[in-house]
Amino acid sequence: MHSTPSLQGRTALVTGASRRSGIGYAVAARLASMGASIVLHHHRPHDADQPWGADDLAQVRAGIEALLGPGAAVHDLPADLADPDAPSALLEGAVARAGHLDILVCNHARSGGDATLADMDVEKLDGHWSVNTRATLLLTQAFAAQHDGREGGRAIWMTSGQQQGPMAGEVAYAASKAALAGVTATVASELARRGILLNTVNPGPVNTGYLDPGMGIPDDALADLRQAFPSGRLGEPDDPARLIAWLVSDEGRWMVGQVLNTEGGFRL
Repeated sequence: MHSTPSLQGRTALVTGASRRSGIGYAVAARLASMGASIVLHHHRPHDADQPWGADDLAQVRAGIEALLGPGAAVHDLPADLADPDAPSALLEGAVARAGHLDILVCNHARSGGDATLADMDVEKLDGHWSVNTRATLLLTQAFAAQHDGREGGRAIWMTSGQQQGPMAGEVAYAASKAALAGVTATVASELARRGILLNTVNPGPVNTGYLDPGMGIPDDALADLRQAFPSGRLGEPDDPARLIAWLVSDEGRWMVGQVLNTEGGFRL
């Protein structure tokens, strides 16, 4: 007989966790409900530039605080991960506030500013690479450097559905995420020797606000998208959060170096 997985006494840094409708928030909520302390990373200016807008960070933090178990705490830190020095500074700040980090969830991503191959330019390519790929690798490097070898070390990267089918008009984004999927096995092998288990998750089409009516996608296209799921509904942030919570728990201890698609049966 098995008990519910617990993360009591462990601390997780979750990046890109500044909106209550986002995957990062859902992951942080799951981990907090399992007993973990949480460090939330946010970059509110990026959210404010998007059609769905930015949340009040005090409300974001309060939502996680309400889920904390005994002895757990929540902290939050801003960082623009396009800055090459930001990943190491973010890790240093997280450790200074919360102590040793057991779990790293790299959920952050750049949205917008993409194009087809014909319309691609250096700025678009570098913009997505710097945030989605370079920052993830540097965050993981700094996370591994502070890890002391205790049990429970976990790292989660986020890829996209670029290996499942075309992502029209998102060449820079797809390329940056494909790089993470492609190097997962290599980095996972290195990290395992340090007591950290790395896996990469493709959350599939999850409505984090961009699939709401009025966000630019025609209603008939949204209806067709729903029909691409056997359940007839879009993915919700808690759907991939459930998998991530399992992976970072002791129940996920035999999963290493995998790229996992959690898409609810989605097929175009």
